[in-house]
Amino acid sequence: MAEATRTADTSVILVCAGNASRMGGINKILMPLGSSNVVGHSMLAFEKCPDVAEIIVVTKPENNADIELTAETLGITKLTHITPGGDTRQKSVMEGLRLVSKDSQYIAVHDGARPLVRPEHIAAVIKDARVFGAATLGVPVKDTIKVVSDGLITETPYRPSLWITQTPQVFRKRLYFEAVDFAMEHGLDFTDDCQLVEAIGGKVFMTAGDYSNIKITTPEDRAIAEVLL
Repeated sequence: MAEATRTADTSVILVCAGNASRMGGINKILMPLGSSNVVGHSMLAFEKCPDVAEIIVVTKPENNADIELTAETLGITKLTHITPGGDTRQKSVMEGLRLVSKDSQYIAVHDGARPLVRPEHIAAVIKDARVFGAATLGVPVKDTIKVVSDGLITETPYRPSLWITQTPQVFRKRLYFEAVDFAMEHGLDFTDDCQLVEAIGGKVFMTAGDYSNIKITTPEDRAIAEVLL
């Protein structure tokens, strides 16, 4: 028997409000990449995932027109809102959170500067979030990691237990709102959305992703992305 079609129940918050300080002032989300630009490839990956119901882009107001044009050119139908970000990543995500559809059951937060994420990996992490309540994409660390204090190595963590955390990070909506309320009440501000859930004792499943899901942070990363693309 064929598997029943699953209802699209996930709202994506695409975070594109950074200052690009390590890009020398270059607007990395609108940077040309392949046949489109960085944010275009990010939106397209979520457009192609059947589990995604809507895409909310959080960005600087001066990017709105270019993002709208990019979405129109690529045939993006799931983009519902473009909204200004906040002073920090967490505050930017919260701006997007205010626009999430009441019908959505899951929240997926993704770095707009990760344009090479694959639709099948998006589907996989959403599937795991449905089971565990929260999940994030990631890959095992390849190198030996050292903890250093004042220039001296103090610890060598057990490498098989170390993973590089990527995005999207997906959460059951009620759990994520509870975590956000806790952070606001206690004045906490995190750079990683999983930390919000961890702060209230929640467990986050690590879904195996792909090393090609890089974040474009420096000019060199764009060259690497072009090759991977």
